[in-house]
Amino acid sequence: MTPTPTAPDRRFHLDGFATLTDALDFAAEGPTGVNLYGLRGELIAAVPYGELRDRARAMAARLLAAGLTPHDRIGLVADTDLDFVVAFFACQYARLTPAPLPLPTALGGRDAYVEQITRMLSSAQATAVFGPESLLPWLRDAAQAAGARFAQQVGDLPEAGPTELPPPTPEDPCYVQFSSGSTRNPTGVLCTHSALMANAMAMTKHGLKVVPEDRAFSWLPLYHDMGLVGFVLSPLVAQMTVDLMPTGAFVRRPLLWLDLISRNKATISYSPTFGYELCTRRGDGAREGLDLSGWRIAGCGGDMVRPGPLLGFAERYAAAGFARSAFVASYGMAEATLALTMAQVGQGLRFDTVDVDRMERDGVVVAGSGARTRAFVRCGAVLPEHDLEVRDADGAAVSEGRVGQVFVRGPSLMQGYFGDAEASKRALGADGWLNTGDLGYLIDGEIVPTGRAKDLILLNGRNVWPQDLEWSAESEIEKLRSGDVAAFSIDDEAGEQLVVLVQARSSDAEARRTLTDDVAAVLRARHGVEARVELVGAHALPQTSSGKLSRSKARALFLAGAFRQQEPA
Repeated sequence: MTPTPTAPDRRFHLDGFATLTDALDFAAEGPTGVNLYGLRGELIAAVPYGELRDRARAMAARLLAAGLTPHDRIGLVADTDLDFVVAFFACQYARLTPAPLPLPTALGGRDAYVEQITRMLSSAQATAVFGPESLLPWLRDAAQAAGARFAQQVGDLPEAGPTELPPPTPEDPCYVQFSSGSTRNPTGVLCTHSALMANAMAMTKHGLKVVPEDRAFSWLPLYHDMGLVGFVLSPLVAQMTVDLMPTGAFVRRPLLWLDLISRNKATISYSPTFGYELCTRRGDGAREGLDLSGWRIAGCGGDMVRPGPLLGFAERYAAAGFARSAFVASYGMAEATLALTMAQVGQGLRFDTVDVDRMERDGVVVAGSGARTRAFVRCGAVLPEHDLEVRDADGAAVSEGRVGQVFVRGPSLMQGYFGDAEASKRALGADGWLNTGDLGYLIDGEIVPTGRAKDLILLNGRNVWPQDLEWSAESEIEKLRSGDVAAFSIDDEAGEQLVVLVQARSSDAEARRTLTDDVAAVLRARHGVEARVELVGAHALPQTSSGKLSRSKARALFLAGAFRQQEPA
């Protein structure tokens, strides 16, 4: 078996499509397609877009033969395999609305997973759910609890003969995307074909400036918008071959990501900052045969973009040909399909070193030096046909260099949260502007995200960003890694307190006391705050589906007493 080719001489079209099926029908005329790799980096499926279209249309007929009807919502467990990819596009031809669902977490149990999937199916008002054979007992329990009619493998669908498949319209729903933090009360973003096409075209044509020689590679989970839209749907719209590796393979062997980029000569790949950090910690840029010189867009997104780990990656892999100018910082969210801004291709990271005291006290951005500074990365100007404003608490737009809430509008925004009119109304104004829930500032027309508004900690009249505290501890204490610290505030009988949870790997009592004291000392020295430092187990802090720290869930678990009885790792 050989992978589908890059095919730089293929017919190339970036002038837009009305629907996702139009894009697949066009891509089917060429030799490019999707390649799926296994846990050890072995090629397990190579599917040209023409074959994908034929398989999807055949499965669409089988979905309809099973009694499903247009606009039914269908839960799809988003494993990185051929069943999911074909089923997603089959839903498009059948005019069904897929809702990608996560796999169980490595440390999660049956009950937690069934509850999570039940909530998602209920939120989407799903008619059916499909997934791998190993998960069917769990999925059937979730389907029954959520009122879905059945749960099964797509391979067990009834056979069907030739079936008329009326094409979707641009305003038809394309899929329901649960945001990465949707767990307790999941709200699914309803994305139409027109919104998807607007975002995919803005990204590929204007943001990434895709050319016929490009080839994409990803390990990102396909139930997350960056994995699904960024590396399944957008490559298709650009008729670009994409190589997909399971997220589990990256977790076990992060360097496999780089090896396959090198082997396949991929030119576009994205990761949250922690992915680059893992490769820096575990890898060697001089490893035999590794060639990253063709990687022209090393995208950064999905979490706060941190310059330190990225510059460390560039230094570590310079010997393999990686160019630091390849970094492209991006900002976006599922509510806007995926991307809202992208830094200019080829310029690398640009960041401001800011006086934290002025930012916390006055919301003003001025250059700083010394210990009380923080580097924030510029994530580029808003994509064409979209608008972005930074507003104060009264809703008035503020000038550049002032921190406020980020608002956006444009053709790739969601219609709303499916089945949740109240949540939609809170997020989307009657004038079409979306309150992103993020804080940031503008400089030279570029957005600089600084954090989530709901995470902001108010201490003694100061606005303290929790990620500042977390990063200080993780970067200055040798035993800590990225994602080991969660900071938040609570109100109890003693008043407002800053709580800092720290993952500890040692069971030695003296080592644990030292770690607690060191974290408190760093935060006192760097930020002038007194923190209640609590040690938790080595893998205790919760993550979102995209691998980011879930600060809000960590706080909820702490308040529920979930960490009290934990044994040292």
